[in-house]
Amino acid sequence: MIAASASTVELGTRFARELPELAVPWQAEEAPDPQLLVLNAQLAAELGFDAEALRSADGVRLLLGTAVPDGATPVAQAYAGHQFGAYSPRLGDGRALLLGELADETGALRDLHLKGSGRTPFARGGDGLAAVGPMLREYVISEAMHALGIPTTRSLAVVATGRYVRRDELLPGAVLARVASSHVRVGTFQYARSTGDLELLRRLADHAIDRHAPAAADAERPYLALLEAVSAAQAALVARWMLVGFVHGVMNTDNMTISGETIDYGPCAFMEGFDPATVFSSIDHRGRYAYGNQPAIAQWNLARLAEGLLPLIDDDQERAVELAVAALERFPAQYGEAWSAGMRAKLGLPADVDDASATALASELLPMLELSQVDLTSFFRGLSGVVRGAPDPVRDLFVDREAFDAWAQRWLALGPDADAMDRVNPVYIPRNHLVEEALAAATEGDLEPFGRLLDAVSRPFEERDGLERYAAPSPERSFRAYRTYCGT
Repeated sequence: MIAASASTVELGTRFARELPELAVPWQAEEAPDPQLLVLNAQLAAELGFDAEALRSADGVRLLLGTAVPDGATPVAQAYAGHQFGAYSPRLGDGRALLLGELADETGALRDLHLKGSGRTPFARGGDGLAAVGPMLREYVISEAMHALGIPTTRSLAVVATGRYVRRDELLPGAVLARVASSHVRVGTFQYARSTGDLELLRRLADHAIDRHAPAAADAERPYLALLEAVSAAQAALVARWMLVGFVHGVMNTDNMTISGETIDYGPCAFMEGFDPATVFSSIDHRGRYAYGNQPAIAQWNLARLAEGLLPLIDDDQERAVELAVAALERFPAQYGEAWSAGMRAKLGLPADVDDASATALASELLPMLELSQVDLTSFFRGLSGVVRGAPDPVRDLFVDREAFDAWAQRWLALGPDADAMDRVNPVYIPRNHLVEEALAAATEGDLEPFGRLLDAVSRPFEERDGLERYAAPSPERSFRAYRTYCGT
């Protein structure tokens, strides 16, 4: 693949052409003093970009959306959504733009998308801007998720605009350039269905099938097969969140992708003390999106997708509902299988251990972790030390050590593989106190702490000298009651 400069890159307009009813042509706001803060050179290469060209003045303008190639059509995408359970018929990209699509090194189509690029017709009273801290948060956490093997949107760059944005205080502004398999959401289908335009709904579904579930095109009922494919992808995704203690924080239907990638890193964080009731969002007062609720919320969101697809599934509404319900009822088993397989790997259990024994062992462990508010990451990484005979590497994390000893004896009898465990249990995650430390420094102009944190979480399974503080929980228990915010 020949690397493309900022001036020669071609941005496709497929979404804008195929679904103009869902795409409002729009332009990004000019930035008074743009400065590139961080560039993902590896991702740039995967997309065929010349990283040095992206660091040039023209490249930075492309990353801001203020200078796009000829033929490109930046658009704000329309969608609806249930936000904390309440339906909003018109949301859309209030401060974001889809610049267009690119083919990556494998030939797969990827969206190039901006956040913080200025007000659009969907802004709903917002200023359309974003601050340095939250954009760097999305960068570091999305890249950590990618390194952990969890499907996610990727971060290509963060560019400071030289403009201050007003939140509780004046903060330096920035734009995030991110990449995704697409930005089609459950809320996109809700919006299309609400228009009453069946042909638009069909074109959207065909677009989603072609990009994300091509096998569904040959199914007897392709739109039911699409629902089944999205359900399976989301079951696997949320299981992976749960296995690493990730709390998304705002699982609205407009934040659930059809592709099965994690999107939007606002009020999100990684849990330290294990507690299913953990909530990190400042506005989630009732715990709707608590850690332990995430699988059920995913299924609820999928039911909203099913409602949108009903007219396509079958002409007879009762039959369509029957088929959709049957598909949705398979979600708990899909999630359970994905979670159990992941937990088997985390516990290093060999293939000859039957599923019932593995599930029972994992089920016995969770209440002990909750009782003692055990740090999930430290526990699972340290557990391989038990196999190797290290002196009590995790035993002291538990209040009831005798109960843990009894569990560990049963587990060890199954012959766990310590090396296999270390390949799936990370040493480093974006710990909340380190994220806040890095973002505070970056807001003041010091990117060194951010760079060190990014380096650690980009290679999460490789234990390295000098990074001990990146492997340790916060010394302050207050970070277990950490709060993050939407709309920043």
